[in-house]
Amino acid sequence: MPDQHTVLFVCLGNICRSPLAHGIFQHLVNQHNLAHKFHIDSCGTGAWHVGNPPDPRSIQTASLYGIDITNQRARQFDPNTDIERFTHIIPMDQSNHRDLLDLGTPKSQLALMRSFDASLPKPQDVPDPYYGGDDGFDKVYHMLTRSCEGLLVSLKD
Repeated sequence: MPDQHTVLFVCLGNICRSPLAHGIFQHLVNQHNLAHKFHIDSCGTGAWHVGNPPDPRSIQTASLYGIDITNQRARQFDPNTDIERFTHIIPMDQSNHRDLLDLGTPKSQLALMRSFDASLPKPQDVPDPYYGGDDGFDKVYHMLTRSCEGLLVSLKD
């Protein structure tokens, strides 16, 4: 394993999916006593929510599983620095993936979030729960947990 893995989770606004993924992955890394081996962050491709905390439903869902994401703040992907700072850039869906490619992110640094979900025959998108009900956040939480577990296994090997 390299000295440190740098992982960036990316969704559209950085208030729902990517903060949850960030919190879940940090939690798993901490449980495995690997915090010194990882730098983890999240961002959005859009700037609508820059500086805001995660959506209250994301905060509540994370809290139900013992994860605190209240200190996270939304930020926008910066191709001038993020491409250099992060070796693993993990978009939540195909649209974010295309946006990141359009911003100059090398394909070799990108992997769809659910490509690490061993329960799927092929990668699928993590749906955006923003406009749905609260149960959408719980469903997304479980998708992200499976994917984060797979990501951690892939980076530990």
